[in-house]
Amino acid sequence: MNKGELVHAVAEKASVTKKQADAVITAAIDAIMEAVAEGDKVTLVGFGSFEARERKEREGRNPKTNEKMVIPATKVPAFSAGKMFKEKVAP
Repeated sequence: MNKGELVHAVAEKASVTKKQADAVITAAIDAIMEAVAEGDKVTLVGFGSFEARERKEREGRNPKTNEKMVIPATKVPAFSAGKMFKEKVAP
């Protein structure tokens, strides 16, 4: 499912126009991204949580030259599915 299909599904379930559903979905996604970028954890009970996680510096290899290289530490976004979500996917 892409964003357009999600907008259509939300519009039907919420009995709103596609334009309204798109505005709400876009605003929700933006708010989640901004909060996680600022270091906050966003928890949607039953669905899951979004957070930034630290990835340690590690050693890697350049696949072309097989030369060792250091991959620097960084922050990455992460999602953990909630209990209801997990149960829905794997009953």
